[in-house]
Amino acid sequence: MKKIIPFLIILAIIFVSPADAKGNVEPVMPCSLVLEPVNNSELNEKGVALVYKVKLTSSFPRTSISIHAIHLPRPSNYGDYDGYEGYSFIENEISWRFKLYPTTEEDGPTWAGRIDDITANLENSKIEVRLSNSKSGKLGPVVISNSINLCH
Repeated sequence: MKKIIPFLIILAIIFVSPADAKGNVEPVMPCSLVLEPVNNSELNEKGVALVYKVKLTSSFPRTSISIHAIHLPRPSNYGDYDGYEGYSFIENEISWRFKLYPTTEEDGPTWAGRIDDITANLENSKIEVRLSNSKSGKLGPVVISNSINLCH
């Protein structure tokens, strides 16, 4: 009897676990995700992404991603950039870009924006805030980011 209990526990972990063997799991929506700086020296740069299903038309629901980012330096501090964009992607498959708009606050803006028309399954995707140049359309390096698999 003592040998069967550990065996049953192992079976339960394998078959009842919410993640597959690779650790992949589609986030339960709605969920939020803290966006962390990619450069560890920039501790004040943070953001959050809200991800959920939204039904704005008579068609099927879409996925909405909204981003709120704070304490980001002026984009021009990084070079020839004048703004930030939200960027989400599934590697080697698809990506989405959307403009983040600055607020007018005394100690620097809060950057925020959203996209409401994603139809893909976001499992294994990443959400990022990246620098951008609105005149050239050039997308710059990642400033803050995280994996959708960590969405709670």
